[in-house]
Amino acid sequence: MKLVTAVIKPFKLDDVRAALSEVGVQGITATEVKGFGRQKGHTELYRGAEYVVDFLPKVKLEIAVSDDQVERVIEAVAKSANTGKIGDGKIFVSALEQVIRIRTGETGEEAI
Repeated sequence: MKLVTAVIKPFKLDDVRAALSEVGVQGITATEVKGFGRQKGHTELYRGAEYVVDFLPKVKLEIAVSDDQVERVIEAVAKSANTGKIGDGKIFVSALEQVIRIRTGETGEEAI
């Protein structure tokens, strides 16, 4: 099992969710986060004063999947989140040692 973590632009969330649904993903966790990478933030004007916004709003998705779904999930996220502009985000894949469904006590892939 793997945990696919994607950090994407907020306005792409619906597109990514739809793409994941098409490849058979049944659940995701989405969190509003702030961060920066190469995009570095931007300058804004507020009441005549200029200031730098270092952290930009992003959405962090966490998707627990079986090993055979990983490549389809990565492809779905990468295609649907891509705008071709800087700041499109990143995808991280890490090993998932154990999953437990609290309600039923199921473990492993049955719990996903």
